[in-house]
Amino acid sequence: MDETMKQFQEGLIELETEAEHLLLAHHQLVENDRVRNGNREALTALRKRAQATKTSVPSPFESIMRDIGDPESRPLVEVCTTCGYHDSNERTWMMFPRTDLIGRIPFHAAHTILETSFSQTYLILLQLRV
Repeated sequence: MDETMKQFQEGLIELETEAEHLLLAHHQLVENDRVRNGNREALTALRKRAQATKTSVPSPFESIMRDIGDPESRPLVEVCTTCGYHDSNERTWMMFPRTDLIGRIPFHAAHTILETSFSQTYLILLQLRV
């Protein structure tokens, strides 16, 4: 009976450790989802702000010209899909992801930082869900 109790106790300890790992993974998943949602909201706000000045989506004419353009001709200027024709050097207040640091940085840098943080967080979420 003593041996069976010892095996039972070891089984319970192992089960409890696995449950703790599962709970930690769940809490990490929830935290990363919050960060991802915050980044998504910030990116949406920046896109709306950029669209308020001029269109942030390249015109169909530009995409057609890019496809049929002569390779020897002068290349078209690439337009950032988020910034568009918005002044990319305009300073924007931003709280850096996963920190308490607030800074005023160029518009283009702000959305680039948020997009990379969004993609990194998304990859971490995919890893945790597997």
